[in-house]
Amino acid sequence: MGVAKSDCAPVLVTGATGYIGGRLVPRLLEKGLHVRVAVRTPSKLRGRSWAGNERLEVVQADVFDLESLQKAAQGCRAAYYLVHSMNPQAKDFAQADRIAAGNMAKAAADAELAQIIYLSGLGDEDSNLSPHLRSRAEVARVLREGPVPVTVLRAAMIIGSGSASFEILRYLVDRLPVMVTPRWVDTPCQPIAVRNVLNYLVGCLEIPEASGETFDIGQPEIVTYRRLMEIYAEEAGLRRRWVIPVPVLTPRLSSYWIHLVTPVPASIARPLAEGLRNEVVCRDHRIRDLIPQELLDCRTAIRLALENSQRCMESRWTDAGQTPPVEWALEHDPQWAGGTVFEDQRRISVQASPEQVWRATLHSEASSGWLWRLRGFADRLVGGIGSGRGGPTVDEVRPGDVIDFWRVVDAEPPSRLFLLAEMKLPGAATMEYAVRDAGQGKTEVRQILRFMPRGLAGILYWYLVAPLHGAAFGGKIKAIAEQAQKNAIQGDSAS
Repeated sequence: MGVAKSDCAPVLVTGATGYIGGRLVPRLLEKGLHVRVAVRTPSKLRGRSWAGNERLEVVQADVFDLESLQKAAQGCRAAYYLVHSMNPQAKDFAQADRIAAGNMAKAAADAELAQIIYLSGLGDEDSNLSPHLRSRAEVARVLREGPVPVTVLRAAMIIGSGSASFEILRYLVDRLPVMVTPRWVDTPCQPIAVRNVLNYLVGCLEIPEASGETFDIGQPEIVTYRRLMEIYAEEAGLRRRWVIPVPVLTPRLSSYWIHLVTPVPASIARPLAEGLRNEVVCRDHRIRDLIPQELLDCRTAIRLALENSQRCMESRWTDAGQTPPVEWALEHDPQWAGGTVFEDQRRISVQASPEQVWRATLHSEASSGWLWRLRGFADRLVGGIGSGRGGPTVDEVRPGDVIDFWRVVDAEPPSRLFLLAEMKLPGAATMEYAVRDAGQGKTEVRQILRFMPRGLAGILYWYLVAPLHGAAFGGKIKAIAEQAQKNAIQGDSAS
């Protein structure tokens, strides 16, 4: 073992394709560490912004296959164990967790790891603890049966886009002005922002005093789930939500209700709903002194999670190899993560160069047709900016420029234009134009409209105006093609 291993050996991360693991790996890499990720399906990591990092090693391993896990752990100095079952429909899910944790303990012992870091659930271990939380606590005990010191971080609800518990909160509050809830809505809890969780996870690797200890992690403020719903509604700009607790909703019924109202499947909703009946507050605050950091309160954490109206730009962050804020929904999160996003795509090919199509795109967005003028007039009636603000008079366009009722967020001539609508809308609307050379003198332009509704009114608005998209946006992309062809003809004539 010795100094060489502790200084240069990689850190093993299991569960790297999950919510926390997928955000932890790039933070470890940013620290200059060598990271080895053990995944059952390595192809799932393709396209991640950090997948090509020279300090990253990807190995195929399964926590239920001891031999593969032993190979993955060999040569590592420490391991993050971020694996647990969320499927209560499987009668043996607790047994599966025990087997997987036992394999991790054996693999860590064989590899002579210095430490295992495990993210568990918060809650007093008594007979009333939900099966899911009880299993999380049992995993910690199984890991500790081996000789390798285990650091356990116990967390309640994690606030950040993509977190299953936060997404359930988001969809319920967004879609239901009046909510009939179980009595657990008034249960005390102590949530924590996802960035604070990641800081603690990284810090435990760097602080020797954390080895072998169990810590409760959470924000200083203790709230109820009702209060979380109120804060979310306020930060999302929604009207006050009416919450009516009733005694008849069991965790099973609650999970089915969540399944109907939100995109989160019942198999995930049920263990979370069962856990909500347990009081989950921190009893131990030692970690705040060992790993000091600014602990975000619920309001700030929710605000950061909601500041993702431009998250459609993630493709650019991926291309640049940068890491987006951990509070936002990422491209590898479950499809239901990040809230409701409606999308309308169109594409067309035109016999013109990308530069000619680019100029046509700017011209089309700066000049409104009769339908857009009518929409602008309606916007002015309700106190909005309306249309008719024009646009740049030159081919160059920069972030911050105005094009009619759009604001330029990103521009890469002649390949990409990303716009944010500034009209009064029950949500946030973005428009992206992607232009690419299709070969043989042709250029393809793709028009992508995205709408992130705010509350039930935003969802109803989308379905109300969606039938008009063919005339409004379909007409605009056709106008781009026609103008581009004119540019091409004029360019040929001039030459």
